[in-house]
Amino acid sequence: MTSHKNSNDNITAQVPEPVLASVVVAANSTAEYLPLLKNKKVAVVANQTSVIFKKQGHTHLVDSLLALQIDVKKVFAPEHGFRGEADAGEAVKDGLDTKTGLPLISLYGKNKKPSDEQLQGLEVVLFDIQDVGVRFYTYIATLQLVMEACAKNNIPVIILDRPNPNANYVDGPTMEAKHTSFLGMTTIPLVYGMTIGEYAQMLNGENWLDGKKKADITVIPLKNYTHNTQYHLPIRPSPNLPNDKSINLYPSLGLFEGTNVNAGRGTEFQFQRYGASFMNPSAYDFSYVPKPNFGSKYPKEEGKTCYGKDLTNSPQLQRVTLAWLIDAYNNTTDKSKFFLTDSFTKHSGTEKLQQQIEAGLSEEAIKKTWQADLDAFRKIRIKYLMYD
Repeated sequence: MTSHKNSNDNITAQVPEPVLASVVVAANSTAEYLPLLKNKKVAVVANQTSVIFKKQGHTHLVDSLLALQIDVKKVFAPEHGFRGEADAGEAVKDGLDTKTGLPLISLYGKNKKPSDEQLQGLEVVLFDIQDVGVRFYTYIATLQLVMEACAKNNIPVIILDRPNPNANYVDGPTMEAKHTSFLGMTTIPLVYGMTIGEYAQMLNGENWLDGKKKADITVIPLKNYTHNTQYHLPIRPSPNLPNDKSINLYPSLGLFEGTNVNAGRGTEFQFQRYGASFMNPSAYDFSYVPKPNFGSKYPKEEGKTCYGKDLTNSPQLQRVTLAWLIDAYNNTTDKSKFFLTDSFTKHSGTEKLQQQIEAGLSEEAIKKTWQADLDAFRKIRIKYLMYD
């Protein structure tokens, strides 16, 4: 095992050697994209995951580009910021990167799409962010808005592909067009089984960009990768996804974000447990108390004893499960406290899921209602797959 410490968030992650020895992220394939950047005025869309791996440790992409005399003019930062330290939903401010002195422009503050003025004078935009393959994880929304802005301004986009740790299946409710938001801008399932490079090609190919424009994109591919490759993320992609277990459970437990139930924020086991003070204590033998911490300044149920389930030892999932959401609802003493209806609809992509749970439908019955949409999406998806 190799220990990598990310100085930006004080997190040490254990990286299994086979991962770095086999899968080659696109950022490491410098010979394929440096010629496209040479003598160009470049902006980089990046965060703490945008690194080039080395035998010992890693170097941030922006630092490497500057060392290689690439003319980087500015950095665009997504949700959680350039250094990955902001809470979910917390506005990210513009500023200067203290290490490089480069202007930092937030795409999660005043504007989520680069403005014409912010793109002025640029000749290419380089996008490199680690995704986890869940529709309401906002990095794919940032990708879409960057592509739209660049299409409008005739600026090419180079996308450095990275593995999707949830790429081996497609599942969940499909976003309905009337409910699209930054938590889901296109009519895709909750788990869409594509890398960020493949998804970028789908955005173009399906005319999903604003005005049905097409961005001039180049996807630098992964090497030695398939959709079934197990990939352990060496750097947490956001403050509340600290490890492989949380990333695996996130598609299912992330739906709790649209409820008043705590899903581990304010603990060191984010998206590996759930509970609330208003759930029936006699139904559970596990409890915990959320407190402010790195990644969650104001967690749900802060300071309250939450009754629920510990999922740290649960089996590896290869599907979305509603079992825990239904369990929590059924054991909520006051059902009116459970759903944050508008937020839940935005996360699930449909009003139907809340209605189905409230009506007492089983998980099996609910999932049957997803299948026609999932089958239709799989037919579209296959056109854009770059990997087996």
